Amino acid sequence: MTASPARSSRLLIGSAVLLAVAGIVLLVVPHGQESPAPETSSTVTADQSAAASLPSEDKSAAAASVSASPAVPTPSVLESALPPHGEGVRGDMAVQQSLEAAWPSDLPDADERQLLTAGRALLRADATGVGRTKWPDVFPDTDQAVAPAFATVGFRIQAAIARRDGSPDKAVVHLVWAGTDRGGTYTDLRITDLFFTLTPKKGEPTWTPQPRI
Repeated sequence: MTASPARSSRLLIGSAVLLAVAGIVLLVVPHGQESPAPETSSTVTADQSAAASLPSEDKSAAAASVSASPAVPTPSVLESALPPHGEGVRGDMAVQQSLEAAWPSDLPDADERQLLTAGRALLRADATGVGRTKWPDVFPDTDQAVAPAFATVGFRIQAAIARRDGSPDKAVVHLVWAGTDRGGTYTDLRITDLFFTLTPKKGEPTWTPQPRI
C-alpha cells in the first residue's frame, strides 16, 4: 500500500526534527563534559604561580641569611666583637678568641706557627723600625735613617692568627695590636693584615712576606 503525500511529508519533518535534536545533544554533551577544564586550568595556573613565587621568596630568605651571617668576617664585624678600647692586657684573651671564632683554623700547625712568628716580627719591624734588616725585600730602605711611626715602648701585639688566603700557597696573618704614634697618642685594637706566599725549598718550605703596598 502506498503512503499518502501528507503522511510522507510528516515523516520527513519528524525525521528532520529527530536528527536536529540528536545533533544538539551530541554538541551539548561534550561541551558539558569539557566545562570543568577551565577550573583545572585555573587551578594549574594558580599552582604554577605559587610555585613560581617560591624561588624569589627562597632567594630573599637566603639573602637575608647571608646578610645576617657573612661568610668572611670584615674588620667592622670583628671590631664589634672586640672588648672596648683601653681594656689593656686583660682584654687580649678576648681579642684572640674573637679572631679564632671569626676565622676557623685551616692551616697545618707547623705552617701556622711559622707564619705567626714571621707576622709578629714583621709587624714589629714595620711599626717600630726594630729588625727591619731581616726583611730587605720588604724594607729596601733599611740603610737610610727612617723615623719609626710607633714607639717601641708600649707596642703590643694583642692577638694574631694565620689563615689561607684563597689557595694552599698563599696565607694572611691577621694581627690586632696597640702602640703609641709619633704624636704621643696611644691606640689599641689596631688591625693589620700581612700577606705571605709559600716558597718551595729543600727541607721545610718557607713562607715569604709580600711587600706592603
